[in-house]
Amino acid sequence: MRALTILPVYNEAQHVEAVLDEVRRYVDDVLVVDDGSTDGTAELLAKRADIVLLRHDQNRGYGAALSTGFKYGVEHGFDAVVTIDCDGQHEPQRIPEFLDVLQATNAAIVSGSRYLEVFAGDTPPPEQRRAINRIITSELNERLDLSLTDAFCGFKAYRSCALEYLDLTIKGYAMPLQLWVQAARAGLRIVEHPVPLIYLEEERSFGGQLDDSDTRLRYYRAVIEDALASEMSCARAPCEDELG
Repeated sequence: MRALTILPVYNEAQHVEAVLDEVRRYVDDVLVVDDGSTDGTAELLAKRADIVLLRHDQNRGYGAALSTGFKYGVEHGFDAVVTIDCDGQHEPQRIPEFLDVLQATNAAIVSGSRYLEVFAGDTPPPEQRRAINRIITSELNERLDLSLTDAFCGFKAYRSCALEYLDLTIKGYAMPLQLWVQAARAGLRIVEHPVPLIYLEEERSFGGQLDDSDTRLRYYRAVIEDALASEMSCARAPCEDELG
């Protein structure tokens, strides 16, 4: 399986080189999508010859950066893509595990879960973020007949044939909610894989008013409602036979 590892990056000068050095220990094909960084990240990335680099001239959002990466992976013929964040919260040595699970289970999506297992050294999540994750995960499960335990983990592996039949338009951190609705509609097989619970920067900004937890929860619910109401085709992906 030919796989591409995608890292969406925005103002990660503190972490980006160490994370990329570690990622390159485990995978050959790495794409970094610099989402308009202004803190020196772009200059650090430009010096590297061991990655493919795409850059947004302006910050568009986490979801937009991933969509750029997905498009590249599909257009360049990769069988699978892995997404991993660049803030040090995901362990690159687990990338091969995700690809092994993707193949062994015939899944369309293998999604990391920080709540499937307890690992030594786990750090407690910020209380409000954990509460929102729990609420949204429960509501997605109820409405989509899923069995997720972590709706927001960014560590994932996807079969490229499944990505071709998703129309992800949410540009920010709520993109995974649209993803879950569309994946459920397409009948894609979803498998979760345990990852450690690591929080290094608890004060992450979600952007303006979304830093307020109540506002963020209302927004996430609105994204789910909009995705459910969408007239996007519900046709199943052509690779469904191998996805199950």
